[in-house]
Amino acid sequence: MMKAVIYARVSSMGERQSTERQVADLTRYAESAGMEVVKVYTEKASGAKADREQLAACMEFLKGGGAQHLLVTELSRLGRSLKRVLEVVDELTSTGVNIYFMAQGLNTIVDGKPDATVKAMVSMFGAFAELERSTIADRLQSGRHVAMENGVKMGRKVGYRLSGKELLAKYPKVVRKLKDGFSIRETAKVCDVSVTTVQKVKKAIKA
Repeated sequence: MMKAVIYARVSSMGERQSTERQVADLTRYAESAGMEVVKVYTEKASGAKADREQLAACMEFLKGGGAQHLLVTELSRLGRSLKRVLEVVDELTSTGVNIYFMAQGLNTIVDGKPDATVKAMVSMFGAFAELERSTIADRLQSGRHVAMENGVKMGRKVGYRLSGKELLAKYPKVVRKLKDGFSIRETAKVCDVSVTTVQKVKKAIKA
């Protein structure tokens, strides 16, 4: 059975984004493709950062022969810039590691060889993604300026907190794990949330 590694990343360090869905989707793909997932790397870091520890560890494992496939949900998981994505693609495919991009349905190695056509498509998709991000950023910036000119105050309301009922409704998995006897730290790790959040949920359960 071919071995695969999953790499999942979200850009936010907060709790609104989670790598859980990415891992679940890629795990299902691996099972359908007859692959054994031997490692899962998850990261909460901006794609613009060059020092992403988990991606670096993932690549070292792959280059060391740990698996033949790297599974990611989309191009942007490997980096925000086209240059960075292509660097990762070149570095891994040169050592015989195939990268599967789920959203684009692309494999960088086809029939045992790096596919030049696929690399061109990766470049094209990456360029479009960069353009889209740039356009969205420009629109957001323009919207902020217009709002500020109209007297709208930007930012979150200071001091807003979720009530106990809202916490329980927002984090049902955390509730289940705590009731199953998991420790606070174990629950935080399994549910991909902060220890502080688990502590708040635990307090809400007892209330």
